[in-house]
Amino acid sequence: MDFILTLIYMLLMLSVIVFIHEFGHFIFAKKAGIYVYEFSLGMGPRIFKFNRKNDETDYSIRLFPIGGFVQMAGEEVVADEKIPESMRMQSKKWIDRFLTVIAGIMFNFLLAIIVFFIVGLVSGSSQNKPYISYVEDGINSSLINVGDRILAVNGKKVIFTDVLALDVQINSGKPLKLKLEASDGSIRDVTLNPIEVDDNGEKSYKYGISLSDTVSQGFFPAIKYAFVKFASLLCQMVLIVFSLFTGKLGLSSLSGPVGIFSVVGQSADAGFMQMIYLTGFISLNVGFMNLLPIPALDGGRILFLLIEKIKGSKVDAKVENIIHSFGFVLLMILMVVITFNDVIRLIVR
Repeated sequence: MDFILTLIYMLLMLSVIVFIHEFGHFIFAKKAGIYVYEFSLGMGPRIFKFNRKNDETDYSIRLFPIGGFVQMAGEEVVADEKIPESMRMQSKKWIDRFLTVIAGIMFNFLLAIIVFFIVGLVSGSSQNKPYISYVEDGINSSLINVGDRILAVNGKKVIFTDVLALDVQINSGKPLKLKLEASDGSIRDVTLNPIEVDDNGEKSYKYGISLSDTVSQGFFPAIKYAFVKFASLLCQMVLIVFSLFTGKLGLSSLSGPVGIFSVVGQSADAGFMQMIYLTGFISLNVGFMNLLPIPALDGGRILFLLIEKIKGSKVDAKVENIIHSFGFVLLMILMVVITFNDVIRLIVR
């Protein structure tokens, strides 16, 4: 895929996702009567802006088309005396502030569900249930049969194929203890041992099985697929965060802008619907990341709102802003490390 064309695709995709996120904040801020200075797509110097009649907000596009923001009165430490106190965010009821902050996340989740529905409707809806569809001769073939359903792996219940695939990847090279349900309803426990494979100098492992990818067509299967895919990918992300904290995954397994660029190129080569699917996947990722209680992200602000609700009084604005500023610096350092890993992977490849 041409570099420029891939870059355009990535920027368009990210612009849609960021617009939806910021639009969520914007809509609920306006609904709550919060004064909005600016609704911007992109970061850096402003290159274009316009105003609507009887609307205080500047709608702008900025030079760097990654990111965006909604600037609201009452977010700053020193109050803007030009804005009536009743229109500042911090003067609003707790529920209005909470909904304004979490709306961006919810809009990203909604976009992901809509995209998955479209993919299911056009390309068909996979069942996402862990049934064995293929068993390779000689590799655990005496232990497992086509049609068996995987109920649990290493003592953990399995619901979605997506989560199972990730769990196997994280524990690659280790024996898998499976609880299986046969087609006749009988249940048995088996242990699959991995076989080491040398793929052009890269060591990997296989267990000699493949999972079912049965596809259904139609409107109602697409609705089911949208919510099941959303839930399964969300479970995947929770597993990734848990594995990062427990050390099963390292930072090298994460991807930043360079990694996203590479995936966009591969998806574009695979076809238009794969690009649409990737948009939903990244939107879900953005929503999930912003849900985590990390300072400088929406999740950090939600955490402070929950602390306020529990203690019955607001957290000191200066303290909160210092914590968010510190969190922002750490996020930038993390992004540099992840981007460096992305570049190294591309060079090695």
